[in-house]
Amino acid sequence: MTTRDKWRVYKRVCLMFFLAVVTLTVVQRGSISTMPQFQLERQARTEFFVEGDSHKKSGSGVTGRFWKPAKPRQEVATTEEPNRITQDQMTAKTWDITSANCTANLNFTRTEWFAGLEPNFKQFLLYRHCRYFPMTINHPEKCSGDIHLLMVVKTIITEHDRRDVIRKTWGKEQVIDGKQIKTLFLLGAPSNEAEKANHQKLLEFEDYIYGDILQWDFMDSFFNLTLKETHFLKWFATYCPGVRYIFKGDDDVFVSVPNILDYLEISSDVKNLFAGDVIFKAKPIRKKDNKYYIPQALYNKTNYPPYAGGGGFLMDGPLARKLYSVSETLELYPIDDVFLGMCLEVLQVTPIKHNAFKTFGLVKDKKSKLNKEPCFFKGMIVVHKLLPKDLMDMWRLVNSNLVCAQKAQLL
Repeated sequence: MTTRDKWRVYKRVCLMFFLAVVTLTVVQRGSISTMPQFQLERQARTEFFVEGDSHKKSGSGVTGRFWKPAKPRQEVATTEEPNRITQDQMTAKTWDITSANCTANLNFTRTEWFAGLEPNFKQFLLYRHCRYFPMTINHPEKCSGDIHLLMVVKTIITEHDRRDVIRKTWGKEQVIDGKQIKTLFLLGAPSNEAEKANHQKLLEFEDYIYGDILQWDFMDSFFNLTLKETHFLKWFATYCPGVRYIFKGDDDVFVSVPNILDYLEISSDVKNLFAGDVIFKAKPIRKKDNKYYIPQALYNKTNYPPYAGGGGFLMDGPLARKLYSVSETLELYPIDDVFLGMCLEVLQVTPIKHNAFKTFGLVKDKKSKLNKEPCFFKGMIVVHKLLPKDLMDMWRLVNSNLVCAQKAQLL
């Protein structure tokens, strides 16, 4: 080879070496930059399968989404968080629950009676110890000032029309004879993906307009109505030192606020007031096809303590704070009305049965025309239950120039 040929070969070898070094550097940098993302994805997949396996190992035959909707995990902030929570718990001036972590209590799975329960009761027992959850929407300012009556309504995220008609009728915030009246709606979290994607945004916009929503991060379900009860009692004990009375009811009832105020005025000397459509010596329902079925293993007594139908009842503020303290000492029960009755029993408070609370309709025959007679509604405190259009129509009739032969007696 000539000197010129040797020089050409040398140049080619040097160029190839340079390109190899550059290529290797680029590949290494790309691997480093993508490694954290790969690790995060692998960690997420691992957490998903571990979580899924834990539910399978529980032996309950039910998924872990009954109690709380699934959502992406978040990193715990710092080691200072527990200290802050402890301080908030001591001062009790704010909602102090910031984490919704809750694992199943598998001790039940080792018992024979547990194996014979229906899946929904298994799920209830596995997570019954999970008592409190974070708030997603809060309005502590609702209890600022001197409030005579706080109207509290149990509802679910999809019932926009019911909340709307309540705000236009008996739930309208107002001052009557110098007595301030405020309204709140109680909700849990959406129960399916469609509701989470759409209705939650609608609810947040609704709250932006009206500012009367309280929402907690537990799944809205029938058994979780007791959670809605305990969460409100804790919220009330935390934020509402100046509220005198509470009306608590469903979102499908007719309510007469003037009749409530009349009743509260003549009952101002009653200590530990709790009034409603009270049921005495009710027996637990053992028929499995009934909505209120309770297995013997969950409640083995002959009768329930006296309790008021959840369609609507009245209680005074001091009693509500006592109920919160007592509720902390009792195991949760899947029927919220009965659970409150259990709390009242511990306090040795007998609820007052009042004929103006009609939580099963005016008369038992649902086809009776009396159930649509406005003169009967005019004398009631609560009538259950009405669809939004029926409620609006009845409200207009009752508050029109209605002439009745005799107003129904409240006492």
